Amino acid sequence: MAAGDSAAPWAHEALEELCRTYWRPVYAFVRRQGHGPDDALDLTQGFFARFLERKQVKLANPDRGRLRSFLLISLKNFLVNEWSRAQAEKRGGGRSFLSLDEQREAETRFLTEPADPAAPPDQAFEKRWALTLLDQALSRLRDESAATGGQEHFEALKVFVWGDQSAVSQVEIAAKVGMTPNALGVAVHRLRRRFGELLREAIAHTVASENEIDVELRHLIEVIGS
Repeated sequence: MAAGDSAAPWAHEALEELCRTYWRPVYAFVRRQGHGPDDALDLTQGFFARFLERKQVKLANPDRGRLRSFLLISLKNFLVNEWSRAQAEKRGGGRSFLSLDEQREAETRFLTEPADPAAPPDQAFEKRWALTLLDQALSRLRDESAATGGQEHFEALKVFVWGDQSAVSQVEIAAKVGMTPNALGVAVHRLRRRFGELLREAIAHTVASENEIDVELRHLIEVIGS
């Protein structure tokens, strides 16, 4: 809604954030459609260039459903009707919402994330959307820890916030960072609580009202577990 209000001073920033948030989900969908990495990059850039050119964000309406559903329909239409290889470079528009390193990272993540070959591309889009929101919350938590001088502890404890906790021992990590097991348990609890708050904030930016946050959170957890 903020991105669609072109007269507002915050519209450009909101639009940039929207495109950055959904860039990886769009890329994952395109790759699952069978396009190679280079073509997927061109298509993803082309989609957002056309999306901005036509100011399609103004067509998004909370009464018509979720923003991610609107984007997915727009993307499917784009892939069917709007793209040809000869226009890939032209449609990129020279404007990128991710750095080259971040674009390469999108492909690396795509290759390393387990996926059912028979699963529909829509599932890849949804999962990457969910993981992007988790990444945003974790990144903010890292920045907050760094701002208070606790980045080293954060890097050691983040696996207990989000990750494969079966591969590590809290007792071993406590000894490694010079904390008692009890103190480490308290620190992990605080990080998890703050992570939950930041994740809810990230979700709040994708829905029209606070009443929808819990519904989206449950959906996100379901998507991650699928």
